[in-house]
Order: sequence, then C-alpha cells, then structure tokens
Amino acid sequence: MAANEDQEMELEALRSIYEGDVCFRELSPVSFQYRIGENGDPKAFLIEVSWPETYPQTAPVISMDAFFNNTISSAIKQSILDKLMVEVEANLGTAMTYTLFEYAKDNKEVFMENQPVNTVTSVSNSISIGTPDVPPSKKKEKKEQLSKTQKRKLADKTVKTYWQWKISDYSVGRESLDSAS
Repeated sequence: MAANEDQEMELEALRSIYEGDVCFRELSPVSFQYRIGENGDPKAFLIEVSWPETYPQTAPVISMDAFFNNTISSAIKQSILDKLMVEVEANLGTAMTYTLFEYAKDNKEVFMENQPVNTVTSVSNSISIGTPDVPPSKKKEKKEQLSKTQKRKLADKTVKTYWQWKISDYSVGRESLDSAS
C-alpha cells in the first residue's frame, strides 16, 4: 500500500476515534495535536504530530513547541520526546499517531513527575499601542445603586438647594439695590 493510502486510512480512523474529544485537534490532514491532561492541570501538556510525505515508513515529526507547553521545563520536554521516539521506532511502518497519543496519556504521571508545579501559572505582559505617556487605567469603582425613592429625595434636596441659593442671591442683590438708592 502506498504511503498516501496509509495516511488516508489513518486520518479516517483518527477522525472517527477522536470525534467529539476536546483534547484532539486536527491542524491539517497531516498534522494533529493532543492535549494530555485536563484544562487547568499544571502538569498537562500538548503533543503535536505531523506526518512527512513518506509516513508511516518514516518517523512522524513530534513537537512540544506549542505555547501551551511554555511552563514545562525544556529537560522534561526533551525527556518526553525521547520516550515517544522509542515508541516511534517500535511502531515504524505502521499507523502510530493514535498509539503515541495513548502512550502519552497512559504515562503522563511518569513523564511529568519531575516537573515542578508552579503556583503562579500566568505571566502578565503589558503591550500598549499609542502614546506611551498615558498611565494605565485604574479599575472603576462600582457606584452605589440608589432606589427610586432615594433618587427622588436626592433630586428634591438638589432642587430645594438650588432655589434656596437663587432666592438668597436675589435677596442679596435686592439689599444692595435698596442700599444704593
């Protein structure tokens, strides 16, 4: 069987097996990602497998360069890749993408046993476009919600105060006119 026919059969099998699996992602008909571990798991990692033109007679390209893996030490990544390559050598000539993903799932704890668990998982990088002199905006304070009755009373006070001010202003103006005459 030609390499392309093998790839087509494996592609069909992968689509069937992983249909609805949120961990599996088909990037292209010859490139796939699988997340090992649950979202939020500090020891979760992502494996990407790409098939060269002569796959499965030649080894697939396995990568852990995805941004998802940035918190994993390079030594751990290399260790995982080395162990996966042993599996590749053992399965050369056969469809092995499913086998590699399942092997990684089965051995996740062993692969990640020396990976330190970071308590801080996010890094904040601030990139701004525009004028650099503008200070970052502060978090807006939540205004107190007033009931209709409270709003009405506040409005009445404001109106009374305004008219009291106008009347007193009128009185002061009237007194100055009276004293001038």
